[in-house]
Amino acid sequence: MNSPTWDSAWPAPAKLNLFLHVVGCRDDGYHLLQTVFRFIDRADTLRFTPRADDDIVLATPIPGVPPDSDLTVRAARLLQQATACRQGATIHLDKRLPMGGGLGGGSSDAATVLLALNHLWQTGLTRAQLEKLGLTLGADVPVFVHGRNTFAEGIGEAFTDVDLPPESYLVVHPDAHVPTAAIFGAPELRRDTPAMRPGDWRHGAGRNDLEAVACARFPAVAAALACLKALAPQAMMTGSGACVFSGFASRGDAEAALGKLPAGLRAWVADGLPEHPLAKIQ
Repeated sequence: MNSPTWDSAWPAPAKLNLFLHVVGCRDDGYHLLQTVFRFIDRADTLRFTPRADDDIVLATPIPGVPPDSDLTVRAARLLQQATACRQGATIHLDKRLPMGGGLGGGSSDAATVLLALNHLWQTGLTRAQLEKLGLTLGADVPVFVHGRNTFAEGIGEAFTDVDLPPESYLVVHPDAHVPTAAIFGAPELRRDTPAMRPGDWRHGAGRNDLEAVACARFPAVAAALACLKALAPQAMMTGSGACVFSGFASRGDAEAALGKLPAGLRAWVADGLPEHPLAKIQ
């Protein structure tokens, strides 16, 4: 997307956590993490229509989510407030990424709203300023604004970019909606994994510290992970769940594994991206 306009479709890609360690907990309750975020080519899509007033209207509300609580609406209003912008927009969201799946769908949608409307409204914020705004919406929003595959630390806002090899991923979506707060609030969650230096991480290293908690509390996640591990022992959960995934050197290998999964499991193959599709938007 070199010169997007109001007529453009704006992608909001999913992410995978190639590992996720909980290395501590702050006094305010936020967990200190280390993880590598990888963008993949499965995405929600947003479109925007300018308005004659300054209202923010979500034309495609998600059932059960009040529009005022939707991250896309909140992101647009936050940008208005931060820049004293008097323009409005109608937001159209084509939702493909599951809620409660650990793929960052809601955070990605919010980041795309910030990037798109900052461009369309010409509000002039830098990407670093948009990252700071995004952090007030959620810990995963800044990485989608940042736009690079990256080693993230802190509560998810300190980045050291990494180059990742081409890889295709088989992603399985269990029949479960995993609330992030339930996993991070679990007393049995391990919070003392030793921290590493970003430069010491190697592709394929690490685990997901949230995985054991999610599997114990949501049997569908455990069952899906067991099915995938039978085909690819390196499989793990992404984020706080529910989705599980495994990387493959070629798309053909990933599709072959997809064909061996039990009938009835929701699953798809997606390719890793070298960067976010909006990484160069100003």
